[in-house]
Amino acid sequence: MDHGSHGGEVAKPRCSMNMLWNTQIEHTCVVFRSWHINNTTQFVLSCLAIVALGVFYEYLRALQKTVDARIAVSLSKGKHARRSRSSSRASESAEDALLLSGRVLAKPSTGVPVPPVHRALRATLYGITVFLSFFLMLVFMTYNAYLIFAVVVGAIIGHYVFGGELNLGTLGEDKGMACH
Repeated sequence: MDHGSHGGEVAKPRCSMNMLWNTQIEHTCVVFRSWHINNTTQFVLSCLAIVALGVFYEYLRALQKTVDARIAVSLSKGKHARRSRSSSRASESAEDALLLSGRVLAKPSTGVPVPPVHRALRATLYGITVFLSFFLMLVFMTYNAYLIFAVVVGAIIGHYVFGGELNLGTLGEDKGMACH
């Protein structure tokens, strides 16, 4: 019985979908049907591409921190100029009025409004980072040990290269390669 053809057509090998831990190399598809691995060379190149995506993810996270720091510096310069012009008595009288009215005071905001252009840049970087994290999660969900290893190696290399500084003020806030 010929399983490879129907009416003279040669059937293409199908992607194999494993929901269990596996080490399959041939006929593995990575996220897309078009990313179909047919041989060991393609598999090695795919693993290298996934490592590169993991490194790129860590680069984007470091870039987000750098962009946030630059925006914060630029906004803090403007914030100090505005504060020196404004009177602290106005804020004290508003606080007194809230206390006398019996309303509960909300925790005062320590944030500074971010201009729309900077917000758009931050949102774009965030969106790309979230997309890439979910993409890497889908690679992980192939349950292929080699591809999982490639994701982890990419994260390690990327964190080593781009995570060389430690901000002591934000310890515990770093989510790592979280999906979101």
